[in-house]
Amino acid sequence: MNETEIFKALADPTRRAVFERLVEGEKNATQVREGLDVSQPAISQHLTVLRKAGLVRERRIGRHVNYVVDPNGLTPLLDWFDRYRVYWPARIERLKTLLKELDQ
Repeated sequence: MNETEIFKALADPTRRAVFERLVEGEKNATQVREGLDVSQPAISQHLTVLRKAGLVRERRIGRHVNYVVDPNGLTPLLDWFDRYRVYWPARIERLKTLLKELDQ
Protein backbone atom coordinates (compact mmCIF):
# COMPACT_ATOMS: atom_id res chain seq x y z
CA MET A 1 0.00 0.00 0.00
CA ASN A 2 1.16 3.56 -0.55
CA GLU A 3 0.81 6.74 1.47
CA THR A 4 -1.91 8.10 -0.83
CA GLU A 5 -4.25 5.24 0.05
CA ILE A 6 -3.48 5.70 3.74
CA PHE A 7 -4.19 9.45 3.56
CA LYS A 8 -7.45 8.75 1.72
CA ALA A 9 -8.49 6.18 4.31
CA LEU A 10 -7.72 8.47 7.23
CA ALA A 11 -9.17 11.60 5.63
CA ASP A 12 -12.66 10.68 6.78
CA PRO A 13 -13.29 11.69 10.43
CA THR A 14 -15.41 8.63 11.15
CA ARG A 15 -12.73 6.30 9.79
CA ARG A 16 -10.15 8.08 11.94
CA ALA A 17 -12.40 7.51 14.96
CA VAL A 18 -12.72 3.82 14.04
CA PHE A 19 -8.95 3.55 13.61
CA GLU A 20 -8.32 5.26 16.95
CA ARG A 21 -10.70 2.86 18.70
CA LEU A 22 -8.80 -0.06 17.25
CA VAL A 23 -5.51 1.41 18.46
CA GLU A 24 -6.88 0.71 21.95
CA GLY A 25 -7.08 -3.00 21.12
CA GLU A 26 -8.87 -5.69 19.18
CA LYS A 27 -12.63 -5.20 18.78
CA ASN A 28 -15.50 -6.57 16.76
CA ALA A 29 -17.59 -4.27 14.56
CA THR A 30 -20.29 -3.88 17.22
CA GLN A 31 -17.72 -2.76 19.80
CA VAL A 32 -16.19 -0.33 17.30
CA ARG A 33 -19.64 1.17 16.64
CA GLU A 34 -20.48 1.78 20.30
CA GLY A 35 -20.95 5.49 20.95
CA LEU A 36 -20.76 6.45 17.28
CA ASP A 37 -23.79 7.75 15.43
CA VAL A 38 -23.12 5.42 12.50
CA SER A 39 -25.02 2.41 11.19
CA GLN A 40 -23.56 -1.08 11.37
CA PRO A 41 -23.29 -1.31 7.55
CA ALA A 42 -21.40 2.02 7.50
CA ILE A 43 -18.98 0.73 10.17
CA SER A 44 -18.40 -2.36 8.03
CA GLN A 45 -17.65 -0.15 5.02
CA HIS A 46 -15.21 1.97 7.04
CA LEU A 47 -13.48 -1.17 8.30
CA THR A 48 -13.21 -2.44 4.73
CA VAL A 49 -11.55 0.80 3.58
CA LEU A 50 -9.10 0.67 6.51
CA ARG A 51 -8.36 -3.00 5.80
CA LYS A 52 -7.76 -2.36 2.08
CA ALA A 53 -5.41 0.50 3.00
CA GLY A 54 -3.43 -1.97 5.11
CA LEU A 55 -4.16 -0.16 8.37
CA VAL A 56 -6.38 -2.81 9.92
CA ARG A 57 -6.42 -6.57 9.78
CA GLU A 58 -9.18 -8.96 10.69
CA ARG A 59 -9.06 -12.12 12.75
CA ARG A 60 -11.82 -14.65 12.33
CA ILE A 61 -12.94 -16.76 15.26
CA GLY A 62 -15.63 -19.05 13.93
CA ARG A 63 -18.41 -16.79 12.66
CA HIS A 64 -17.06 -13.76 14.52
CA VAL A 65 -14.63 -11.24 13.10
CA ASN A 66 -12.38 -9.06 15.24
CA TYR A 67 -10.39 -6.12 13.95
CA VAL A 68 -7.05 -4.80 15.09
CA VAL A 69 -4.65 -2.11 13.88
CA ASP A 70 -1.81 -3.43 11.74
CA PRO A 71 1.18 -1.32 12.83
CA ASN A 72 3.03 -2.25 9.65
CA GLY A 73 0.28 -0.49 7.71
CA LEU A 74 1.64 2.87 8.82
CA THR A 75 5.12 2.17 7.40
CA PRO A 76 4.48 3.84 4.00
CA LEU A 77 3.21 6.93 5.79
CA LEU A 78 6.24 7.04 8.09
CA ASP A 79 8.54 6.60 5.08
CA TRP A 80 6.78 9.52 3.39
CA PHE A 81 7.32 11.72 6.45
CA ASP A 82 10.98 10.68 6.63
CA ARG A 83 11.56 11.92 3.06
CA TYR A 84 10.52 15.40 4.17
CA ARG A 85 12.04 15.41 7.63
CA VAL A 86 15.25 17.05 6.37
CA TYR A 87 13.25 19.67 4.51
CA TRP A 88 11.26 21.11 7.42
CA PRO A 89 13.91 22.24 9.96
CA ALA A 90 15.49 24.66 7.49
CA ARG A 91 12.07 25.99 6.47
CA ILE A 92 11.02 26.47 10.07
CA GLU A 93 14.23 28.35 10.84
CA ARG A 94 13.61 30.64 7.85
CA LEU A 95 10.07 31.22 9.06
CA LYS A 96 11.30 32.08 12.57
CA THR A 97 13.78 34.55 11.09
CA LEU A 98 11.09 36.12 8.92
CA LEU A 99 8.71 36.44 11.88
CA LYS A 100 11.43 38.08 13.99
CA GLU A 101 12.14 40.56 11.18
CA LEU A 102 8.44 41.36 10.82
CA ASP A 103 8.11 41.83 14.57
CA GLN A 104 10.80 44.52 14.65
